[in-house]
Amino acid sequence: MSYAPVDNRASTYSDVHDYYDAIPAPHRLTGTFASPAVTPQGSFVDINNSPRWSTAAAGSSSGMYAAAGATPSEEDVGDKEWIGGAVGGDPQGRSAARLAQRRNKEGASYAAAGSGMAGAAVAGNRRRGWKRWWVIALGVLALVALGVGLGVGLTVGRNKSSASGSKTGSTTTTTTTDGDSGNSTTAFTKDARLHNSFHAFAYTPQNVLLPACGASLANITRDIHLLSQLTDKIRLYGANCNQTALVLQAIQDSGVDMRIYAAIYVDSNEQAYEDQVAAVESALKTYGTERVMGITVGNEYILNAQSAGTPAATATATLLARIAAFNATQQGWALDRMLPVGTSDAGSLMSTTLAAGIDYFHANVHPWFGTVGIDQAADWTYNFFQEFDVDVANSVPNQPPCAIAETGWPTQSMTTTEANNGVSGSQGDASIANLQTFLDTFVCAANANGTDYFFFEAFDEPWKAQFGGVEPYWGLFDSDRNLKEGITIPQCSHT
Repeated sequence: MSYAPVDNRASTYSDVHDYYDAIPAPHRLTGTFASPAVTPQGSFVDINNSPRWSTAAAGSSSGMYAAAGATPSEEDVGDKEWIGGAVGGDPQGRSAARLAQRRNKEGASYAAAGSGMAGAAVAGNRRRGWKRWWVIALGVLALVALGVGLGVGLTVGRNKSSASGSKTGSTTTTTTTDGDSGNSTTAFTKDARLHNSFHAFAYTPQNVLLPACGASLANITRDIHLLSQLTDKIRLYGANCNQTALVLQAIQDSGVDMRIYAAIYVDSNEQAYEDQVAAVESALKTYGTERVMGITVGNEYILNAQSAGTPAATATATLLARIAAFNATQQGWALDRMLPVGTSDAGSLMSTTLAAGIDYFHANVHPWFGTVGIDQAADWTYNFFQEFDVDVANSVPNQPPCAIAETGWPTQSMTTTEANNGVSGSQGDASIANLQTFLDTFVCAANANGTDYFFFEAFDEPWKAQFGGVEPYWGLFDSDRNLKEGITIPQCSHT
């Protein structure tokens, strides 16, 4: 089996290599340690000895609804290895080692991408393509604005209480209807400042950290009320703390039109993996598959492996074996349909080997970590995603669909030394003004040219303060679910 190596061109940005070096490893999660050392120390589980792996028969695994049981040919797939980073209570897999690796590995390929990637001609052509679609998008928006203006002119005399654009915003209390039963469900107040303009959002519910947990239906329902006014799709990062069932219940109770990508986080904690598999099975058998678009096995698994010194080819082979085994497990659930199974990882780590064994790929593409100025961020994100992910996926027979798993811009930093990504001046600042620029230049243009993406993210996450820098501050809303002052949600349609 061939392996297409990732781009290893050296970064010219020293901050990419030094950003997280001083951050200690996060706290321990049952039997597994996270360590910033090249060879982590602690008690590690051999993930190749999972009881679920033995259910996979030999065979091939590629394409939509991949057949179970593919066993990658890399000879070291059976080696005992640490695939970690997520320990320490982070459902998104963020640890000190993982963040350092994100700065180092993604930074290197990001730097190359930002300077033209495969060549100035290719980058120039793609930029022109992006701008062409952006012009089309502006034209559509102009027509929409004209229609809205006419509508306002006709109705303003009858209703003088229209949205004022104030800090609190206009609200409308709406009783929604469950599309399946026709019964009224939860009534909630809609915010006139919010618009359903985003293709999708990355979402981590509050309090889904092991071992404590503490996620509540009330809090998740509150989040669904807000998210449903911005998008109709979300992706989860794992299944700990019953989050899959809670999210599906909240969607059902709210009567909103939303779908999800369920997820199973993969690291060296085998019991946590088994518990997540069981939780996803229970949720799907309780709520059905109608609102589930796929199941993402692993979040930055390969990136985390590299931070521990494991070669990308080895980590890729191990992950594909895990996915094949999970497909066999899913077949045994006897659901009404087989759900696509994919993975999410750094955008720089897509390979033909990985693409051939998955049903879809979600790629993290962060202009902030690529040391890109905000004036170039939207264009750069599109170009990077096309070359490092879409083009690779399209080069294999099954051509798994790709989406950007995370992209966004932070609004502040815990320290002034980390409040700029390395670009001189305000173009590299973590600020509300720069997040607004990214919203204005990326969202509607991506919708217009058919780029699927999960915006990162809706809400600030204070628990990420343990990782330092900008990590807690990527939300459109603060942690109390208040839309950040100075943020205006773009208005456009999406798929």
